[in-house]
Amino acid sequence: MITVVIADDQTMVRQSFRAVLDAQEDIRVVGEAPDGAAAVALCAELAPDVVLMDVRMPGLDGLEATRRIVERWHDVRVLMLTTFDIDEYVFGGLRAGASGFLLKDAPLDDLVTAVRVVAAGNALFAPAITKRLVGEFTRTHAAAQTGNTRVADLTARETDVLRLIARGLSNAEIAGALVIAEQTAKSHVSRVFTKLGVRDRAQAVVVAYEAGLIVPGSDT
Repeated sequence: MITVVIADDQTMVRQSFRAVLDAQEDIRVVGEAPDGAAAVALCAELAPDVVLMDVRMPGLDGLEATRRIVERWHDVRVLMLTTFDIDEYVFGGLRAGASGFLLKDAPLDDLVTAVRVVAAGNALFAPAITKRLVGEFTRTHAAAQTGNTRVADLTARETDVLRLIARGLSNAEIAGALVIAEQTAKSHVSRVFTKLGVRDRAQAVVVAYEAGLIVPGSDT
């Protein structure tokens, strides 16, 4: 059973998301929070698997709440909710430790899928819109931080793997691109995470962009 906390300052949004998620056999909403501070408190009390975190809330906003949650509870995954008019928060959310983000006006089926993906320890980064948004808002950061020292520790093969991760490829797709076994690709990904000091694909993507390994907005 995947346990979820919904953090959003709009009661109707929380209730709508709760109804959809509670209708799933493998998902249960265990708490609702109207702001970031309440979300942090619920994590301390309930230790959910996933927090659906709105970016803009009164008091403690979603970015700072995400940062506090990820720092204190490494097993809690945060899925940030955003809208087109606040896209500038996407990169900040990933840097805060979010495992991905979802547009608030996305189909409700996408919400269910996103919760399952994040709960499984994966990053919700594959959709093309996500790559375009992160590319846009990492443009200046990548230009300023091409000397990222963590990337310098990677082997040539591991650097290739990181580039593919940043393009949104799964382990199976990485294996196909590099013509290696999927288990070998999985091992490479694990070593990349360890060397970079990151816990998932979302954080690895941020490092790749900051290091200039990926040209923002491109597929190369």
